[in-house]
Amino acid sequence: MKVYYSLYSRILNADALYSAFKKVNKSKGAAGIDRQSLSDYASDLDNNLNTLLIELQTKTYQPLPVKRVEIPKDDGGIRLLGIPAVRDRIVQQALKHVLQPIFDPEFHPSSYGYRPKRSCHDAISKATLFIREYRRQWVVDMDLSKCFDRLNHELILAGVKRRVTDGSILRLIKQFLDSGVMIGDFWEASEEGSPQGGVISPLLANIYLDAFDQEMKRRGHRIVRYADDILILCNSQAGAKNALLKATLILEKELKLTVNRTKTHIAHSGDGVKFLGVEIGSQYTRIQDKKLKRFKSKVKEITKRNQGRNIESVIKELNPVVRGFVNYFRIANCKREFDKLAGWIRRRLRAIQLKQWKRPAKLHRRLKQLKYKPPFKFIKMNSWRNSASPLSSFAMPNSWFTELGLFNPSEVKTGWLVLTDKI
Repeated sequence: MKVYYSLYSRILNADALYSAFKKVNKSKGAAGIDRQSLSDYASDLDNNLNTLLIELQTKTYQPLPVKRVEIPKDDGGIRLLGIPAVRDRIVQQALKHVLQPIFDPEFHPSSYGYRPKRSCHDAISKATLFIREYRRQWVVDMDLSKCFDRLNHELILAGVKRRVTDGSILRLIKQFLDSGVMIGDFWEASEEGSPQGGVISPLLANIYLDAFDQEMKRRGHRIVRYADDILILCNSQAGAKNALLKATLILEKELKLTVNRTKTHIAHSGDGVKFLGVEIGSQYTRIQDKKLKRFKSKVKEITKRNQGRNIESVIKELNPVVRGFVNYFRIANCKREFDKLAGWIRRRLRAIQLKQWKRPAKLHRRLKQLKYKPPFKFIKMNSWRNSASPLSSFAMPNSWFTELGLFNPSEVKTGWLVLTDKI
């Protein structure tokens, strides 16, 4: 195993920092505690990067505390994010650019979170392969309590030292870990954890958890991990119970993390294994109900009938939401679900248009333009029930929505599994 002794010089040039800025700028993101946005930083980019370079060269650089942000979780809990200042994100990105090619090739092949050219789809496909082809249908579904917030700093640095012994690089990482958190106007020390939201945090978490991955591999256990979402796939219930005990011991005793015993459980694929938004069964993969409900709630918010916007602007806002949901969940066997969603979305848009036409006379005029012959029934234009009526469908056929550019979930191929790498 190659060890790197001198890497710090790779971030001590203007080109490295400029490339890092471009990457950070592309990722967008909010301002840190200094309230300097990306556009503010870019307005005087050369001077800002030059100042940063001098600080790094003279080793006077000091990262600012991260800004604490609370994000609601699907289960009603709170996810704590830490948003670094723009200047700190740039340095972290430059550091990540140096470290990732060193560590990533050695990571466990079934680790998929925050790695180049790997995705949630890859992780779902690997788990599906284990369950259906290798008949590992007893699955330990592990949940870690606040994993990013509980990473031990000494163990993080020890993991980095296995491959990198450059003191300046290690010092820089330690500075980021020790920079603290601003909660409102109050500073709080960060004695453990690598805050979610930091550019370097996912890589550090993968370095940290790779020790678990490799130990499970050494013991002959099959795993699939995406960040702190962990599945252990076994041939029997007894094997799953044993794997759960071993995994808990490694995570809690060796890595000093906390296994959430309330959420951690053993499942059988016959009942469905929940992972990354889908439910993997022995013969099928479906969308989790909570993800479907959350999506429909977003669509309802965009397609309210009382907002007074024309149908084109509603579709323009709606399309990215629908496209994102459909392109992610196309990996599931959900053709029927997508067809139902497509019809439901069109119905909501028809309800908007009916209300905006206000009077049945406008609906009748539209039908005449489409060569339908009167007499036509007079219907209540603001009725949800009538948005599914034949007159509504005739006046606003599916082809009309296609002409307006509405993304159609029905046209997307489903049950799509990616090719997995060697196991």
